[in-house]
Amino acid sequence: MKHRLVAVSYLNTKPLLYGLLRSNIQEELEMDLAIPSECARRLVAEEADIALVPVAVIPELPEAHIISDYCIGTTGKVATVCIYGDVPLREMTSIYLDHHSRTSVMLTRLLLEEYWRHDVQFLDAEEGYIDRIGGTVGGLVIGDRTIGLDRRFAHVYDLGEAWKTHTGLPFVFAAWVSRKPLGADFIRRFNDALGEGLAHLPELQLLLSSPDPAFSLTEYFTHYIDYDLDDGKRAAMARFLQFVKKNG
Repeated sequence: MKHRLVAVSYLNTKPLLYGLLRSNIQEELEMDLAIPSECARRLVAEEADIALVPVAVIPELPEAHIISDYCIGTTGKVATVCIYGDVPLREMTSIYLDHHSRTSVMLTRLLLEEYWRHDVQFLDAEEGYIDRIGGTVGGLVIGDRTIGLDRRFAHVYDLGEAWKTHTGLPFVFAAWVSRKPLGADFIRRFNDALGEGLAHLPELQLLLSSPDPAFSLTEYFTHYIDYDLDDGKRAAMARFLQFVKKNG
């Protein structure tokens, strides 16, 4: 029986998916793509066996196993998880929270509480909410939709950068999680496939087209996204999940 796998559909996941699709391990997987919140929903609902999920969902799982030393992370600026607005953050009275990812939502709440120390009204975002950002209303936007928004809004706050300034730590936005233990051989081959995808990143950049002429794929993959789930990122994840468990 194949493992049901769902992964984030954003640009930053493409190197990992490239590795899986080039490997024989794909024959053991039933693969699908979705936005981060849907990946999380499917794993919680037992509609997926393995998922690349926003790490904020981990406390909701009765049993969660991180099966890879690769993740979607950053060691500072991440470029595609930001709060945008016409006015400085201290002048914002409300902020739309992007419905695509609970991790980014919880990170926004943490930074507003602990780092910026600024109270705002949180607004549930629906499709089209980016066009309603303006005046004293800001908005959290994540993923590919952020590309080009830095030219549209006067003020941009990168959550990866703010977290690093606040804690001195890197950050993990998404990790590969399974609901049950998997065999050591499968995990080894799964990780080998992911590693192969990252090893072919230079050629993959030639196959992908940038969603914006001013957006450099090379700079994004090499300076903003960090795929290694190392000790620093595990410490950051533990620090972040303490806040998630406390604030639910």
